[in-house]
Amino acid sequence: MLPVSVSTLEPNADSKPLITAQTLLTRLSTSLRLALSHCRPWTDFIDRTAFAKPASFSDATSRLRKNFSYFRANYLTILTLVLAFSLITHPFSLIILLSLIAAWLLLYALRPSEMPLVIWGRAYSDIEKLAILVVLTVVVIFFTSVGSLLISGIMMGIAIVCAHGAFRMSEDLFLDEQEPFGLGLFSFVSAASSSAAANAAAPVIVSRV
Repeated sequence: MLPVSVSTLEPNADSKPLITAQTLLTRLSTSLRLALSHCRPWTDFIDRTAFAKPASFSDATSRLRKNFSYFRANYLTILTLVLAFSLITHPFSLIILLSLIAAWLLLYALRPSEMPLVIWGRAYSDIEKLAILVVLTVVVIFFTSVGSLLISGIMMGIAIVCAHGAFRMSEDLFLDEQEPFGLGLFSFVSAASSSAAANAAAPVIVSRV
């Protein structure tokens, strides 16, 4: 019989947070560059000679549909900037929202299942952590100023998008095939979570002699 040796490589515990942080920042940077690369030229977006009052409501909706298909990445960028401006001008709400996002990332999304959360000697399962985070999210969104701030920022961004799409003439726009960019800025979370889970799992190497 051929001898079989099984060796387990334990990753360095001190390097796990560094790897996770690097992965998260890399995914975020890549998603930002990918989202911005799909933007149409801003000179075409704000060309003053291309704006005119729509002839009717159907003309406005037709322009809005075509402009959204053409300037989709630009509109998403504007919506993101409006939300960012709304949060920056309200630092307390920004701190609360960043704390909530950090809790989701550190306690659930980027935390390996092999590392249970232990508080005061009690270990919490993934389901318990998920339930606690959901309740915390509901409290933050509906019982603080964060929810109203996000809703007002989104509504303001949608109003800007609709106004631009309705008044910007679309006769000079030619749609072409664009590569889908998925969730844009938010796609890095799931990818980073999968990468962190893969890095946290101890690989088993089986060598046959």
